Amino acid sequence: MKINHPQKVSIELLKKLHKKEVVLLLLFRYNETIINTLKSLKGFYWSNTLKGWITSYSDEKLSEVKIKLNNNATFILDASLFVNLYKKGVKTQRSLTEENKELIRAYVKYLKGKRYSKSTVQTYFTFIADFIDYTQPKRLVDLTNRDVELFIETIFIARAYSISSQRQFISALKLFTKVYPECNIEALLLERPKKSRPLPTVLSQTEVITLLQVTKNLKHRAIIALLYSAGLRISELISLELRHIDIARRQILVRNGKGRKDRYVILANSFLPLLQNYVTTYKPSRFFVEGKVHTKYSDGSIRKFLHRSTKLANIKKKVTPHTLRHSYATHLLENGIGLRHIQELLGHAKPETTMIYTHVVKKDLLDIKSPLDTIVESLAKENLESKPLLNIKKLDID
Repeated sequence: MKINHPQKVSIELLKKLHKKEVVLLLLFRYNETIINTLKSLKGFYWSNTLKGWITSYSDEKLSEVKIKLNNNATFILDASLFVNLYKKGVKTQRSLTEENKELIRAYVKYLKGKRYSKSTVQTYFTFIADFIDYTQPKRLVDLTNRDVELFIETIFIARAYSISSQRQFISALKLFTKVYPECNIEALLLERPKKSRPLPTVLSQTEVITLLQVTKNLKHRAIIALLYSAGLRISELISLELRHIDIARRQILVRNGKGRKDRYVILANSFLPLLQNYVTTYKPSRFFVEGKVHTKYSDGSIRKFLHRSTKLANIKKKVTPHTLRHSYATHLLENGIGLRHIQELLGHAKPETTMIYTHVVKKDLLDIKSPLDTIVESLAKENLESKPLLNIKKLDID
């Protein structure tokens, strides 16, 4: 007598990024037996977004699924299972060998010895650690420029990293080859992609005032006002100490700005009443703005309340703390302040950096007449057109 065994269900196994988490995704046609088995396993749930059953990814969870469903399923293993997935805001566990960890520690020590900033050291460390994690188990001495290309093609796409981040990675890698020259990566052949040159987002003067008016919290309003009125970077504002605000001379001393440079910026007269009110009310002890006593305020908190204020002001542009700095520089230029002075106030090392604001100022551009206006005005003067040329109520459609 012939026994018909139930046909196994085909299940596709994938690794996906979902809600800032790396998950194991199972795709299959509806099958009650499979679903009941998944429900009995800890951590599985249905995702309407991915249209499948998911759980937090781990090699152990993948093995558990294969064992539990082996009798009722055949598995299709997606290529995503064999690569590390990365994205901004997603933390994935690296599995570096002790030898590689030691090498990365030596790299970080080298960066600190070269006096790179804390943020640069952290950024370069992350890139190199991820690159080595990606290339394992390949030996570091066998790494080539092709491995670099594959890392960029595979990982940077998944992370949706910007061109600026890619340029930073190449810079980090060039320094790594100095620490570990035994690898076959040729630093001279590493090419940085050309920089993007997007024009900065700039608020109008009316939008700046509206932004301040809708910000009811006194501390938040003082922060926004100082970012704009002094053209500060967010890192400069949260590091600003009260002793560096000179009311008598109407100056603010910015210590250790970008490139470890000091500079003076203007303390606006109109900001003084708000400053007095804020200091009297909140009584900061050391820094201009503090989280807890003697501790710096969080830049993330500033970004959050600025986002809320932007919505309340009904401003459709994407506004960040740096937008206020861009607006400050652009409005100075529109008010007739020379580029050399603006460069000094912003702390730019190169005049080319300051020159970008010449592309967004309105003062001179508004004086330029469109050639269409010239043609229409010329026709009107010659009385060659009795009706307004562009006042057409209905277009003829063939």
